[in-house]
Amino acid sequence: MIGLATWLGLAWLCGLGVRQLGLPPLVGYLGAGFVLQALGAQPGPVLPQLAHAGVLLLLFGVGLKLRLKTLLRPEVWAGALLHMLIFAALLGAALGAGGLPATTAWLLAASLAFSSTVVAAKVLEGKRELRAFHGRVAIGILIVQDLVAVVLLSSLGDHRPSPWALALLGLPLLQPLAGRLLEFSGHDELLVLFGLVLALLLGGGGFEHLGLSAELGALLLGALLAGHGRATELADALWGLKEVLLVGFFLQIGLSGGATLEALGMALLLCLALPVKAALYFVLLPRFRLRARTAFLTALGLSTFSEFGLILAQLGVSQGLLGEAELVTLAMAVAASFAIAAPVNRMAHGLYERLEPFLLRFETATRHPDDEPLQLGHSHMLIMGMGRVGTGAYDFLRGRGIRVAGLDSDPGKVEAHRRAGRRVLYADAEDPGLWHNLDLSGIEAVLLAMPELEANTLAARGLRSRGYTGLIAASSAWADQIPAVREAGADVAYDHYEEAGVGFAEHVWERLYPEVGTSAAPDPS
Repeated sequence: MIGLATWLGLAWLCGLGVRQLGLPPLVGYLGAGFVLQALGAQPGPVLPQLAHAGVLLLLFGVGLKLRLKTLLRPEVWAGALLHMLIFAALLGAALGAGGLPATTAWLLAASLAFSSTVVAAKVLEGKRELRAFHGRVAIGILIVQDLVAVVLLSSLGDHRPSPWALALLGLPLLQPLAGRLLEFSGHDELLVLFGLVLALLLGGGGFEHLGLSAELGALLLGALLAGHGRATELADALWGLKEVLLVGFFLQIGLSGGATLEALGMALLLCLALPVKAALYFVLLPRFRLRARTAFLTALGLSTFSEFGLILAQLGVSQGLLGEAELVTLAMAVAASFAIAAPVNRMAHGLYERLEPFLLRFETATRHPDDEPLQLGHSHMLIMGMGRVGTGAYDFLRGRGIRVAGLDSDPGKVEAHRRAGRRVLYADAEDPGLWHNLDLSGIEAVLLAMPELEANTLAARGLRSRGYTGLIAASSAWADQIPAVREAGADVAYDHYEEAGVGFAEHVWERLYPEVGTSAAPDPS
């Protein structure tokens, strides 16, 4: 336990150090793993288990924000399959021309065709872009790749999926039961334990027992609850635990294999394929009517090698198709791709702004429906965040004859509002692309009613950068958050708990003294 605590301490120091350089902490965790490997440290039995649990919790959280019908879209399944086939063919031919045996070249190419679900999800989550259109496309492509990985591992390995795996086709039938159990779990530690049972026991262990991928199982169990009203609360409850466990994953990648200068050189040569990988995604995705911006951000998010590639390569080693040296090189290439992708993705929006004139040439004449500009009709006011505060404001304004529209990032909530007769559209205020797609003509005021301070400040800043000059009013959960949202561009900001108290007192006042309204109370004497 002292050894593991020392490793975590080193990971913290390295993560803190790279953050001072403007890099994400995960680059430091990878570096800590390389340092430990150079010092002769061995992973032991505990670290792999912690790493595996972190990956499962991450994918479970992704599933909580996923809509399965996303996988049925052509840009997802066709984009994923076409990219894997073309990239593997190009890289396999290049490696074969470089002198590698044909079997080795094609197995390495197939392993490198996958992109990292863990890193992409981590980067998108860190930028609050999992629910943005490009985030949903990227995660959908990664899920299709995971399904392909399951097929390859099953066909090459000694284990085959159990016939009982067909019973998983009935998984959606368990959705009402899972939702009810989520509600029964309350809001405290039972909620966390419920999430762990679903992600690790049923999703991870259950799918492995059936001969399927534990990662896929965790993701699908999360997707089972994606439309539930408390899915976000469950994801938030697991967030801190997941972040700590994921440190183990990045340490494990750094510790994998025996690093040599020769292996490092070969790994860096393999990383020259990363720009090709990203460029191929960018060329393919606009063919499905995606905007250049969406295609570019998706391509950068997928420009890594994958931990699934390591699993496939390890299977190749066990069957004599690859040597240990190739596995070490591949492990270092995967780690290097993580270190490259993280800072590049942090600069993604700035890179697009610089390259936009050139990238726009690849757009098609027609747009994908999800990439069309959001039309707010003839609305005069816009409410961002249709929770209880936003809904109350919407109904109040509409009741006084004002044309109002709402935006929310929860698809289930959007559908519920539409059934109730409200004009509410899907949009994520934390997606920087929203401001490129939002038609604000005719909007006199924007009300920011989102629960997160960061969402409100990003929205206020995005509106002002878009050139919006109308009134921006924000509702804040805490009084000390008001200066931040005002500084971001809001004209006025209110503590909604204080406002709720005033409204509550007004209702009581009117009930006690209906004859005097809001004037002074009558003299009790």
